[in-house]
Amino acid sequence: MGFLMDGLDAEDYDRTYNDRDLLRRILSYFRPKLGAMVLVAVMIVLGSAAQAAIPTLGSLAVDAIADGTIGDVGWLLIAGVLGTGVLSWGFNHVRQKNSAKVTGDVVLSLREDAFDAVLKRDLSFYDETPSGKIVSRVTSDTDDFATVSTLTMDLISQVLMVGFVTVLLFVRSVELALLTLLVVPIVMGLALLFRRLARASTRQAQRSLSRVNANLQETMGGIAVAKNFRQEQQVYDEFRPINRQSYQVTLRQGFVFSAIFPVLFLVAGLATVALVQLGGASVVAGGLSAGDWYLFLQGVSLFWFPLTSIAAFWSQFQQGLSASERVFALIDAPPRVVQTDSQPAGRLAGRIEFEGVTFGYDPAHPVLRDFDLVIEAGETVALVGHTGAGKSTLSKLITRFYEFQDGRLLIDGRDIRTLELGSFRKQIGAVPQAPFLFSGTVADNIRYPRPEATDEEVLAAASAVGGGDWIEALPNGLETDVGEHGRALSMGQRQLVALARLLVQDPAIVVLDEATASVDPLTEAQIQEGLDVVLAGRTSIVIAHRLSTIEHVDRIIVLDHGRIVEEGDHGTLLAAGGRYCQVYNTYFRHQSPNYRAGSGFVPVSSA
Repeated sequence: MGFLMDGLDAEDYDRTYNDRDLLRRILSYFRPKLGAMVLVAVMIVLGSAAQAAIPTLGSLAVDAIADGTIGDVGWLLIAGVLGTGVLSWGFNHVRQKNSAKVTGDVVLSLREDAFDAVLKRDLSFYDETPSGKIVSRVTSDTDDFATVSTLTMDLISQVLMVGFVTVLLFVRSVELALLTLLVVPIVMGLALLFRRLARASTRQAQRSLSRVNANLQETMGGIAVAKNFRQEQQVYDEFRPINRQSYQVTLRQGFVFSAIFPVLFLVAGLATVALVQLGGASVVAGGLSAGDWYLFLQGVSLFWFPLTSIAAFWSQFQQGLSASERVFALIDAPPRVVQTDSQPAGRLAGRIEFEGVTFGYDPAHPVLRDFDLVIEAGETVALVGHTGAGKSTLSKLITRFYEFQDGRLLIDGRDIRTLELGSFRKQIGAVPQAPFLFSGTVADNIRYPRPEATDEEVLAAASAVGGGDWIEALPNGLETDVGEHGRALSMGQRQLVALARLLVQDPAIVVLDEATASVDPLTEAQIQEGLDVVLAGRTSIVIAHRLSTIEHVDRIIVLDHGRIVEEGDHGTLLAAGGRYCQVYNTYFRHQSPNYRAGSGFVPVSSA
């Protein structure tokens, strides 16, 4: 069985809730719908009473036939059955309509809470959790949550039906009613026996579906790479075992659920045979009239179906509870970035100070250890170093995407953990190396950080980047649709949009993962011109990949395994001939206009 469950372990943030806590949490979503729930309850009572009245009318008809008086009351009984049936349909219609509305509203509210929780999760949460699994909880599991709602309504209806029928059975024959009730513990015991297995199999089925969703999400995101390297078959081969596992786990779940009904109906069938035998003997002996026996048999059939349904619901109920458990675990996932206060950030000057900061994505393996650095307000600093030196880590700590384990990070002399994150992040502008654009127009994406920005402000920001010449190359100017993820634009155009977006935001601190790293020389010149506008008067941290950027910054910080090994300006560091020279010859030397292939180290005088 082990191979079947491979990869279906719980996520780090998953937790186990007992049924009582889950039901209490679920009911909190229904509480605002109390009025509609009361109406549903009334309709359930009336509908159950109407259904229970039909066999009573049938028994009167049987007695009338036996007594030869059917001609006097026949039409009245027929009218009574038809009227009761119509009332039962009407009550059920009102119940179903309001139940659907309540369930829809509750699922809507739960899904909004789940999506809100997703937006509040720290960036590290997304590093560790595949996006497809998150999507599965917000969509599939909230849909399964609706199962709990629907089953709860049906369960109440069935319980009331059993109550009405039980009273009816005792009125007709106490002996036979007691015999019928003897089967109840057996049926309920069998249902509870399936409970643990049903919950476990359902949880595994939902996790397997999450794996399928995660694989599909990753495949769609990297489809261009797969096609470029002609790896469609490999992608398909990776999907097959995941899909097969989902099939096997879901099939196992189906076996669990399908096994309970035959067992329950077998017990109910054997009990019915015994009741027919005893009831028939009682009619022959004159202890029970034919009409009463008919009513009893009809009542028993009405009794068995709700009873078996209630028992079966308990197993199916686990599917909804398991889905609820997964959604609530997502909502309740504790934050890793913890603020000690919520002081409004206000307009920042932009002074940044690291004091003995220790941080590791895995705390057991720190990337930064007792790290100190001061970046003055308005200063432009370039971070350089080999891969893994800690450049991106510093930017992630400044933007407060990750929690450091020790030390202090000060912004304008205030501990970053005391600032209200919303107001603080409005003062932080970040441009990644491959900027993300949302579906919509170029203007929509430029306006994204400040939706209230006017068309004139958007145009002014776009025109300030690269002189605005790039706008003329767009088919419909700023109203050009960027497509999914901005794929309708070139990489350079996306970078220009990202820089214009930064100008609209007007942050105090800019974090730039070298915007010119993946563009052609002409676009690089446009972006470099835009950078002069964007960085002016702001504290700027640049993860440098281009010589044109680091030559003009105020200070270069050379990092190596999370430590500052050198700092200064470009000319001074080259003249020193230290670690910066090594980095320069590795990453920047070929970008120099004096570079000649095969010439080896570029002397300082020719750099």
